[in-house]
Formats: sequence, structure tokens, C-alpha cells
Amino acid sequence: MSLPPLALTQGDPAGVGPELSLLAWARRNALGLPPFACIADIDHLARLSRRLGLDVPLVACDWDEAGRHFATALPVIPLAEATAAEPGRPAPATAQGTIASISRAVAAVRQGQAAAVVTNPIAKSVLYAAGFAHPGHTEYLAHLAGDGGTPPMPVMMLWCDELAVVPVTIHVPLRAVPDLLTTELIVETGRIVAEGLKRSFGIANPRLALSGLNPHAGESGALGGEDAAVVAPAVTALRALGIDARGPYPADTMFHARARAGYDAALAMYHDQALIPIKTIAFDEGVNVTLGLPFIRTSPDHGTAFDIAGKGIARPDSLIAALKLAARMARQLAKAAE
Repeated sequence: MSLPPLALTQGDPAGVGPELSLLAWARRNALGLPPFACIADIDHLARLSRRLGLDVPLVACDWDEAGRHFATALPVIPLAEATAAEPGRPAPATAQGTIASISRAVAAVRQGQAAAVVTNPIAKSVLYAAGFAHPGHTEYLAHLAGDGGTPPMPVMMLWCDELAVVPVTIHVPLRAVPDLLTTELIVETGRIVAEGLKRSFGIANPRLALSGLNPHAGESGALGGEDAAVVAPAVTALRALGIDARGPYPADTMFHARARAGYDAALAMYHDQALIPIKTIAFDEGVNVTLGLPFIRTSPDHGTAFDIAGKGIARPDSLIAALKLAARMARQLAKAAE
């Protein structure tokens, strides 16, 4: 099945994203990577390629030319915003190019020019210093998906071949989690996850396992009442919607191999409860998938890594996994639409 190329964003040009893009293209044949095009400043990529001693030819092109160029050169959709960024030296002056790369990737997918959005890491602090008005990357993608109206609710799923896990609450202090965690939030998250697994992964009847919030899932109330009062009713409500949801289970027994065989995705109640197991299982190959958007978005499960940018030691494993998964999801959507 032939698909348009994937739209790969620039990310923060002072981070590892641009060099990971170069490294991924250099390994395209050995790893059977799907065609992708970078939305970036081509001169910046050329300087970085020379700095790292990489033999990566670049070609500026339009979307309709990217696929045929991919075999012999890395296709670049040129940004109007030039960057003088140096690896490891983030600067607010680069923010507009970073933002433009994201918005153009979304536009390309929504216009059918690209198959999916794959985003390189950004630094929110750099964007904030330039006046960026959104809490983060995902919220900006949801804003673009909303077309000026109410944005959809995005859900972050961390994925590898062995595990898919979703944190219901994400980047908040641990002490704030019990107040933010509601039955309604869990149900809506579970509904979006189940729909995403059906739509983009081809799982006809997704099985969801929900963790408890407290140790031992509250141990019948002895270790906290939230599991009985908040999580258990969410499981009941999800099942009433026809979703195969189970739990709440003690989080410390949910992630060994035998337990993972019993579900398609785990819903964890807070950030570390979700990310510790997947980063233990697949530290270098984990992928961040955003469900709930009207387009596919994946990204590496790591940050900008300013401390190693430009040193030639960054590993492209997670970006490669994100590219492969985006293509797999796009093929599934195309198959379902036939």
C-alpha cells in the first residue's frame, strides 16, 4: 500500500532532533524506514550534517516530490524561518521556526500531502520565552486540530511492542493527582484510548486494564478510598459503554510479562506509574502517541537532550520507532477506509 511521506518536524534546532532526522535517513535502507520529509531550515541541516561528518544529501522540494527523492536524498520542505542555532544552545529566536514546522506538518497531513505527523522534541521553556501561548506541544496540536473551535481532548499513550500505557494525569505534582483524578476523566480517557486502538491499531475489541491510584489499589479502603470511589466506578462506566475494561489493579503487579498478555493498553493514574514501566522495558525504543486527534501523531519518547546535541552520540532509536509506528497506523487507517 503506497502512502504519502510522513511529515517530520524540525523540533528545537539546538536539540538532538535535527541530527536524529539525519541519522534516521542514513539508516533508511537497513531498517526499511517509510519515506519521510523534514520541515526544516535546509541550510541548518547541511551545516549540522557537515559538523557530524554525515554523508546525507539534502534536497529542497514540495510534498509531491518528496516520495521520489527519498531513496537518494533526505527531502526537506524548506522553512521560511532561517535558524542560526548552535547545538546545545537553545535560543528564543528559533521559536517561530519550531512552531511553523509543527503547523505546516499538521496542514500537510490534513490536506492529504503527508500520511502522519512525527514530531521531534521541543523545549517548552524556549517557546514560552518567545511568547508561546499553549501549555505544550500536545496542546498546540489539539489547538490546530480544533480549527479555531473547541479543541479535541488529546490523550498521551506511550507505546512499544511489549506495552502500551496511558497516564490519566500527566505533568502535575503528585500531591495534586487525587484532586484532579475524577471518574469522568478516567472514562473519557478510556473511551478515547479504546477508539484509538480500534481506529489506528486495528484491535476490534480493545482490552483496557486500569491501575489503582493507591498501593494495592487501596486494599479495600485501608490505603485510601479513591480506588473504590473514583476508579472502580470508571471501570463500571466503561464497561457500560461496551469497552472491555478491568480493574482497578495494584500497579506493582500490572506490568510483568504475564500480566501484559491480558490487556492491550494499561491506564495508569499518574505520570510515573505509567512511564517507569515503559522506560524500563524500552528505554531507547519507546514512542509517544497522541490519541484523540483527527490525524496521526507520534514522537520519540525523550526530550531535546541539549547536553549531547551536536556531539555525535545521540541515538535515533526512538525516532526510528516513531516513524515506523506512524506508518503502521497510517496503513491501518487507509485499510479501514477501503
